[in-house]
Amino acid sequence: MSRLVRQEFLGAKSESVLASTKIGIVGLGGGGSHVAQQAGHIGIGRYVLVDPDQIDLSNTNRLVGGTLLDVLRRAFKTAIAARTIRGVHPGAHILEVKKSWHDATEELKSCDLIIGAVDTFSEREQLERFARRNLIPYIDVGMDVHDIQPHGFLVAGQVVLSTPGYPCLRCCGVITDERVGFEAGKYGAVGGRPQVVWPNAVLASTAVGLMMQVLTPWHRKPLAFAYLIYDGNKGTMVPSPRADVLQGSVCPHHPADEAGDPLFDIRAHLRRPPQVAARAWPRWVNWLLSLAGR
Repeated sequence: MSRLVRQEFLGAKSESVLASTKIGIVGLGGGGSHVAQQAGHIGIGRYVLVDPDQIDLSNTNRLVGGTLLDVLRRAFKTAIAARTIRGVHPGAHILEVKKSWHDATEELKSCDLIIGAVDTFSEREQLERFARRNLIPYIDVGMDVHDIQPHGFLVAGQVVLSTPGYPCLRCCGVITDERVGFEAGKYGAVGGRPQVVWPNAVLASTAVGLMMQVLTPWHRKPLAFAYLIYDGNKGTMVPSPRADVLQGSVCPHHPADEAGDPLFDIRAHLRRPPQVAARAWPRWVNWLLSLAGR
């Protein structure tokens, strides 16, 4: 019995499709660690995990899989995510990139989909632009806490599915010149943004659901574009009113003639060694699964 038997509604070939799918997860702190965990459970077979940081004590309030022992060992967040994935999917092929995603563009180019959970608006825009140029669907996860005194605080966030040819983060108003400029002006003085585990979980789960619609749609109208907003005070995740206005529109910020890599060299591409296949599961895993299926 397959461990994925209860998700067969995703399609007769969904298990093999997911096993061959390669996703990039950029940022493995709050939201990204949830995405990695769920992707492992779902059966995604190949990963590019990108994050230059090591876990610290302040990460343990939200980083799924991270332990106090990891803090003492100064474990990299990519290593924690890889361990979490392999805990349920030992055969997964995982590439850990312990540096900025700007230094991992070659690895990310080969992904079928990229999910970004990065901290700044400028990084999010650059990552989306990279994905668009390489014709890769991109899912952006963002969360913030707003001071609305005297009424307390507002926990909010959004998830955007950004597909080439459809509205982008700027179309949605998630990225604006004002936000990017404000961030640049405050660089080095803002400090870490407030983060807690439950909004990260809601947003990451929504992002994984959108990813699954792209990879193995289980209904007749899968989304190519989505802009969902989260209100943590109300406990709601709903389509943004702006999404209805944007449906059917063409993105003016990423022209079709900007797709592709202007420095692409087919000769260098053909000289590359073949991709490493997903590694076989250890024998003890097969034995354990056979027992579970009795």
